[in-house]
Amino acid sequence: MRRKSTSSSSQPGFDLDSFLTETSQAVNQALDRFLPRATTRPATIHKAMRYSLFAGGKRMRPALCLAAAQACGGSFGSAMPLACAVECIHTYSLVHDDLPGMDNDDFRRGKPTSHKVFGEGIAILAGDALLTQAFEIAAQCQGWPRYSPQAIVLEIARASGSLQLIAGQVADLEGEGQALSATQLRYIHERKTSALLCCSTRLGGMSANCTPAQLEALTAFGYHVGLAFQVIDDILDVTQTSEKLGKTAGKDTKAQKATYPSILGLDKSRKIAAALTEKAFAALAPFKGKAAALEALAQYLLKRDR
Repeated sequence: MRRKSTSSSSQPGFDLDSFLTETSQAVNQALDRFLPRATTRPATIHKAMRYSLFAGGKRMRPALCLAAAQACGGSFGSAMPLACAVECIHTYSLVHDDLPGMDNDDFRRGKPTSHKVFGEGIAILAGDALLTQAFEIAAQCQGWPRYSPQAIVLEIARASGSLQLIAGQVADLEGEGQALSATQLRYIHERKTSALLCCSTRLGGMSANCTPAQLEALTAFGYHVGLAFQVIDDILDVTQTSEKLGKTAGKDTKAQKATYPSILGLDKSRKIAAALTEKAFAALAPFKGKAAALEALAQYLLKRDR
């Protein structure tokens, strides 16, 4: 299984397309089980939660979580609740990010954003509910010898709280129209994007009861891939069309947001993304070839065009 890939975004001998299809389907099925039915009262909020959660996408954060578990000798089954929790947090952040008071975006993944379909009030509540749902899912894990349920919940809380994910969003909002430095922009990207991607890989390792050395390697990997992902996102915002991206292209420029291309130029931004990914690859050395899925995912994130 997952052999003989012809995809240019995969590592030799690893079928990333098959891996992503497998993990995406498994995550979707698990999320469907974890969430209240769309008809559960009050139906409006549950429809809104599901609308955004099942709006498409590659399920990249869950895939990283599951791949990290695999690299540490764990199973998809043990990691799945944590993968789903991370996806709920990611989706909530997108719902709120698209709101009129934030980025004011009309499209996400090629579909009207939550507030365009359900109204701003319900969109805010749907985001709140998805964030809360993430902790309900994560709190049900039994824990592992090195990582208690408390440690798991703390890991998610720190990554999504006011010092990381929220901090990045605040700095992003306050930086609109400002002449930010590359250091200030890195601060935003480290928290708004890298923190949750890094958390995803760490949680995967924890679900496999990984060693401290393995967790350190996964942390370095997730951090560098997360930054590379956001640099590429900045590049795509100025080089691709809305149709290809599935969201509004050029919105960062219109909002006068600082991006890597606007500060450093496209060529240097591409070199930075490549360098970050190389550091991510180097971080996987301790796994001695057992992290093929993580390597392929990193390669995909660097080569993506949408």
